[in-house]
Amino acid sequence: MEETGEPPSNRTNSNAIDDETALTQQNMEADEASVNGEADLENNFLHQPLLKRNRTLSASHLAMVGAKVSYMESLDYEINENDLFKQDWRSRSKIQVLQYVFLKWKLAFLVGLLTGLIATLINLAVENISGYKLLLVSGFLEQERFMMGLIVLTGANFLLTLSSTVLVVFFAPTAAGPGIPEIKAYLNGIDTPNMYGLPTLLVKIFGSIGAVSAGLDLGKEGPLVHIGACIASLLGQGGTEKHRVKWRWYRYMNNDRDRRDLITCGSSSGVCAAFRSPVGGVLFALEEVATWWRSALLWRTFFSTAVVVVVLRTVIEYCSSGECGLFGRGGLIMFDVSNVIVHYHLMDIIPVTLIGLIGGVLGSLYNYALHKVLRLYNLINERGKLAKILLSLTVSVFTSVCMYGLPFLVSCTECDPSLSNFDCSTTGRTGNYKRFNCPKGYYNDLASLLFSTNDDAVRNIFSTNTPGEFRPITLVIYFVLYCSAYGRLLGIAMGSYTKIDRGLYAVLGAASLMAGSMRMTVSLCVIFLELTNNLLLLPITMLVLLIAKSVGDCFNLSIYEIILDLKGLPFLDANPEPWMRNITVGELADVKPPVVSLRGVEKVSRIVDVLKNTTHNGFPVIDDHTTIPTRGNIKARELHGLILRAHLVAVLKKKWFLEQPRRTEEWEVREKFTWVELAERDLNFEQVAIEKHEMGMYVDLHPFTNKTPYTVIEDMSAAKAMVLFRQVALRHMLIVPKYQGDGIYPVIGILTRQDLRAHNIQSVFPHIARAKGREKQK
Repeated sequence: MEETGEPPSNRTNSNAIDDETALTQQNMEADEASVNGEADLENNFLHQPLLKRNRTLSASHLAMVGAKVSYMESLDYEINENDLFKQDWRSRSKIQVLQYVFLKWKLAFLVGLLTGLIATLINLAVENISGYKLLLVSGFLEQERFMMGLIVLTGANFLLTLSSTVLVVFFAPTAAGPGIPEIKAYLNGIDTPNMYGLPTLLVKIFGSIGAVSAGLDLGKEGPLVHIGACIASLLGQGGTEKHRVKWRWYRYMNNDRDRRDLITCGSSSGVCAAFRSPVGGVLFALEEVATWWRSALLWRTFFSTAVVVVVLRTVIEYCSSGECGLFGRGGLIMFDVSNVIVHYHLMDIIPVTLIGLIGGVLGSLYNYALHKVLRLYNLINERGKLAKILLSLTVSVFTSVCMYGLPFLVSCTECDPSLSNFDCSTTGRTGNYKRFNCPKGYYNDLASLLFSTNDDAVRNIFSTNTPGEFRPITLVIYFVLYCSAYGRLLGIAMGSYTKIDRGLYAVLGAASLMAGSMRMTVSLCVIFLELTNNLLLLPITMLVLLIAKSVGDCFNLSIYEIILDLKGLPFLDANPEPWMRNITVGELADVKPPVVSLRGVEKVSRIVDVLKNTTHNGFPVIDDHTTIPTRGNIKARELHGLILRAHLVAVLKKKWFLEQPRRTEEWEVREKFTWVELAERDLNFEQVAIEKHEMGMYVDLHPFTNKTPYTVIEDMSAAKAMVLFRQVALRHMLIVPKYQGDGIYPVIGILTRQDLRAHNIQSVFPHIARAKGREKQK
């Protein structure tokens, strides 16, 4: 749906012709200057429009995903201060306020508890399914039935991938992908439909188990973040859309603001569950996904992650006795390198800096390749559900063949005599030294990385005090497959010139690649410190992350921003484009269709007509003849506020009509409506039936109108308006005229997030696009 009645040029009628003539003349001059190459982006005067009136700025929420479109709406994070809301807050006792606060902390606890339990379930399932699968294939290897081993491995992975793909394709398409970009968009104020429902949660859980157990090149970290957000959303709304808890005390959470805070807790809990990193989880939410933050939210997210850690620690202690099948030391990712004493000197700055540079370049290359691959996937997926399934199965077969076949290409390595037979040349699912196809006393170093679970592979490559475990050719092959291992390769190249363990070089390489791709620094640094349990790595880790992020920023956007752009989600960045300072919000309003407004006491027929013929979500409420007490009782138009579409539907549904136009008393409204009813988002105008004789009746909209909407003067720059819009988490921003007086309409227009996106503005202001192109050429 579109957010508003499209804001117009609402000047007085007497000035409309003059304004249009002046605007046309200015546009002709601007066009001529642009053609002649004289348009100056930075020196343009604010009162000179940069546009041609043959284009219009659309506020239609059409999110492009390849060649498809999906309708996007914004969320109501702004407090709607109408009469019913104020009465609700005034009527709350101290006990009810304490109940509200207690409910927030209780839900934060439940988010952490459930996220920790589900993360445990996923890890138990993945470790046992993958473990028994690898043990079965290892038995065929010992019998030298190599072809049967390939068939069993490929077939098992094929079935696991098929089950996960079918779940996603047929039951919850929104469960595809990591889900982090959508969470980032939701916390930015974008309503991402069906992303946090019960079907998505269940498919995400079982789909992740199948996909990770199948050995695909993905992890459970991203899905765990999405799972935490789904749990938070379901708890925040009291269940699913069709089956919600109707407890009276739950009504306090029936708003977008509190659900936003709870989903922030869920995302941080998901990161904590994935990496056993409570502080890193909080910082991830702060640095990467949350747009709006405050100290109270910081405490609750930290509380949620603390609960997750307690749950995971309890499970680890219980499973260490062998009560969880093959789940033991692995599963809950922890790459402990605390047994290594980190020594580094000035010369080590050179390889550490080089790791950061390589990570930044590789991270940006990975983002570029992912962008192209996702576009290709979109073209394939457009062919239907069968094409999606075939694509996943093709990737599964290719992965299985590489995983099983590549270790045969490398020669066996003799075990270190200092290691016992138990520590070297193992045939099970774990261990640094996999025998694979080698005789006793030898191991296959490539199989130690490929023929393992994802967690064990990372644990092996991070292993310390094993300088000769992996040969360079093995690391090169692994690097080509997974864009990793270059840190350990660099450690081998440095040889005796460095005192840093090669396993620590591998840790730094992984950190730099993540920073170069995701562009995270602070949270990623803390996550790696909590993962490795070695505080001595802090200085060089900080240096590597800062260099990798800086280098990556020179080439392209972060991986999450690329996915946001591909999905067409109208995300508002923190920093506006510099050229947006040369455009005023009044100019943006000038290129939009006329605003649709309502009177304070409006006819039912007019409301029905507006709801039927527009898809806007907000309408200014104007009183035509309001007395101004400070000006000798002069009559003037008054901007009473802004009313939401959902509230209009609620009024029509209740048939709260008046025979004569008049303002109602406060008690009349309270008898018919409650704030809880107005907080519902699933009201549908198509379900409202209005009788013919009711069309001539009236509705008093004053009690339902937000009397304090955010307004900006028409001369404010688009850049400043965008910063305000994002920081306050608005859905609508009213533009008011600079001059007030008789005959001047009190509202020039309304801006939504679509109107303030740089891409949309550039499509309407062609001179800016051309001037920006010339700057790039220079």
